[in-house]
Amino acid sequence: MTFGLLFAVFGAAFLSATLLVGVSEAALIAAAAQPSAEFLPLFVAATAGNVLGAAVNYALGRCLLRFQDRRWFPVGSGNREKAERLFQRYGSPVLLLSWLPIVGDPLTLIAGFLRTPLPLFFLYVTIGKALRYAVLLLAVDQITGA
Repeated sequence: MTFGLLFAVFGAAFLSATLLVGVSEAALIAAAAQPSAEFLPLFVAATAGNVLGAAVNYALGRCLLRFQDRRWFPVGSGNREKAERLFQRYGSPVLLLSWLPIVGDPLTLIAGFLRTPLPLFFLYVTIGKALRYAVLLLAVDQITGA
C-alpha cells in the first residue's frame, strides 16, 4: 500500500468532514478495492482525516458563528437551529451522529459554538466516525472477499 493512497483517503475524509464537499466513502471503497489494500491503515487514515476535518468545523464554530447572518456563512440557519435543538435535547453524545450527511457538519460546528469540552468532542466524534468507516470496510470485505 502506498503513502499516496493513504494520503488520498485521509484528504478525502478530511474534506468530507469540513463544510466543503468530499467523497470519503468513495475514496475509501476505491482504495480498499486495490490488490495491495490493507484495511487497518485505510481505517486509521479515513478516521483521522474525518475527525480532524470535524475539528476544523469545531474551531470555525468557536470563531466564526458571530458571522452567521452573512451571505457567505457555510451553514444555513435551518440546519444550525436543528443542530442546536439536538444538542439541547441530547447533549454531547449527539456528536455520535456527526458522521451523518447534512446534519453532521453543522453538529460539529455547533459543538464549537456551544464550547463543548474538547475531550468530549473528540471522544464522541471519533467513535461515530470510526464506526462508520469500520462498517464500510467490513462491507467491502464481505463483498469482495478481500
